[in-house]
Amino acid sequence: MEEIRIDKWMWAVRIFKTRTIAVDACRKNRISINNVNVKPSRMIKIGDVISVRKPPVTYSFRVLGLTENRMSAKLVPQFLEDITPPEQYEILEMNKISGFVDRAKGLGRPTKKDRRELDDFTGERFS
Repeated sequence: MEEIRIDKWMWAVRIFKTRTIAVDACRKNRISINNVNVKPSRMIKIGDVISVRKPPVTYSFRVLGLTENRMSAKLVPQFLEDITPPEQYEILEMNKISGFVDRAKGLGRPTKKDRRELDDFTGERFS
């Protein structure tokens, strides 16, 4: 096997939970190979660099092996190398920290735990 469809590979190496989600990501131009947006039927080969935008982060992977079959998480490092820059993980961490500050409309009131974390973050909580 020298080439495989990008949507099958991303599902097999657990980048996406289902193949349908992988296809949708390709159609929404969130997947690129060597900085070119691709369709789900695009064939990949060993050595390609794949960028996956999952807002707010863009992950980058280098293809080390090809497979069509979904595998256990322990085997994934044999098939891809994570080359995502550390700045992207910092953005993800900042988003997690500020997640309870910028509450999305419609999620309701903060829980007691959220309120305490918000107070600790802003420095308004007293002993």
